[in-house]
Amino acid sequence: MAEIARLSGCSSWIDLDFVERERTLRQLMELGIRLHLSELSLSNTVRELDKFGVQRSRKAVHDWIHKCDLQSATDASPNHVALDETVIRIDNQQYWLYAAVAPKSNELLHIRLFSTTTTALTELFLQELIEKHDVENAVFLVDGAKHLQTALRRSGLRFRYEKHGNRNAAERIFHEIKRRTSTFSNCFSHAKLSTAESWHQTFAVWHNATN
Repeated sequence: MAEIARLSGCSSWIDLDFVERERTLRQLMELGIRLHLSELSLSNTVRELDKFGVQRSRKAVHDWIHKCDLQSATDASPNHVALDETVIRIDNQQYWLYAAVAPKSNELLHIRLFSTTTTALTELFLQELIEKHDVENAVFLVDGAKHLQTALRRSGLRFRYEKHGNRNAAERIFHEIKRRTSTFSNCFSHAKLSTAESWHQTFAVWHNATN
């Protein structure tokens, strides 16, 4: 058990209330979730769990992560918010990943995955962000994308064009998300958009908890 504790660290952000039958010790389920989100593929996570005498399939580990339905914290009040979008590929399909980051804390405030990008979807993303956090008085940092600026203007939010500086926080997170998405491509084979988005939102919770 000492070895489990050493590897698992703080797991207070993982809610396993969905578990009905404890075929696997909760500590080991938490460990599997943490290992996969932190770096390991599903196959390597299964191999690590096997060292503790736990024999579970890749699907079982994937289901743990999906069912625990991790949600990022709410009620942050940042002075600045870096807003950006990027294109990622999942199972040979192109998607647009939206993210809002608090540059000072490097916290992912909100993240969504869409099959296209429009001003209306950007406004939807901003509305969800406003409902989760106190950002009405924040200054949003954006690049030259006109639809981002238009959506912010329509939402009554202040923004400032910034090519580098504090927007680098969002760029660094996007770089890491793209790397993880590519590494964990086996998670998304024939996956629905909602499944891929759930994984990215779970990644956001892990990122904030371990940042």
